[in-house]
Amino acid sequence: MCLSSSRTAAAGSFSISRTVYDNAYEQSRVRTWLTPGKPLRLKELVLISNSVDLQERAKWVWRETLAIHRRAPETRIASSLSAIEIFVALYYGGILEFKPTDPRWEQRDRCVISKGHGSICMYPILADLGFFPMQELQMVCKAGGILGGIPDPIIPGYETVNGSLGHGLGVASGMALALKRKRSGQSVFVVCGDGELHEGANWEAIMFACQHKLDNLHLIVDNNGISMLGYTDEIVSHQGLAGRLESFGWNCSEVDGHDAPAIQDALMRLKTTAGGQPKALIARTLKGRGVPGLENEPLSHILAPKPDLLDSLLKANDDVG
Repeated sequence: MCLSSSRTAAAGSFSISRTVYDNAYEQSRVRTWLTPGKPLRLKELVLISNSVDLQERAKWVWRETLAIHRRAPETRIASSLSAIEIFVALYYGGILEFKPTDPRWEQRDRCVISKGHGSICMYPILADLGFFPMQELQMVCKAGGILGGIPDPIIPGYETVNGSLGHGLGVASGMALALKRKRSGQSVFVVCGDGELHEGANWEAIMFACQHKLDNLHLIVDNNGISMLGYTDEIVSHQGLAGRLESFGWNCSEVDGHDAPAIQDALMRLKTTAGGQPKALIARTLKGRGVPGLENEPLSHILAPKPDLLDSLLKANDDVG
């Protein structure tokens, strides 16, 4: 049995999505981040509506992402730090419908993470929500663990293979078309990096989605302005990206990509808007956000912070927390 909840969040409670599940096994899998290890009761599973809670959740994800990279330096850290608030809004803000104990639940919304290499920040979110045990965060890139440096569908919560960039939007467009033809009410979200928009396959998908009136498709661009080897404006500029997408027939909005409540509001508006247009949200972000030597550095994608710096950042975060 599934229940839809739109209640105001009680103090210290949060939601796995707008839908909650009345199942004792599932309840035992979900933990509250305020009291780690304590199962939530069904009545506690309500939507995070407090903007402070969303931002606090984003700070926790930032800290856990640094900790993962400290243990597994082969992961891509800079591009993961720019997308944290995007994923927090999607997964804690009631945008996505999902079921942690049944990741392939037929009624789920689909979230294609096209910038897979830059989504290590998703690991603590998925573990926190009960897709897999929290202990897996200690096993990233280690023998016996399920979490690799580049995520793939073996990980509960990931829909697609994400290694080759530039294909997520095309895959998501196909999913959206299939759901449309099935007259399904589910939505499809795809998170792309701005650098991968240099790949032509994306623009084929942008034209395809408009022609087929895929208003159940939502593109979120992590517009951090940096690709693998430099600023995107020095390679192929993304200035005026919203206007370009609108010229292809998309309904497009822009937002501060580090303001989780603003992202939540923008996505909810787009999700509840019909009209036959695919939708895009351009999130203005900083690559490597919060890490000296990485933030907004043109080569941050291939740089790794020194262990001593990570240790000091983690300690400072713990002291403040």
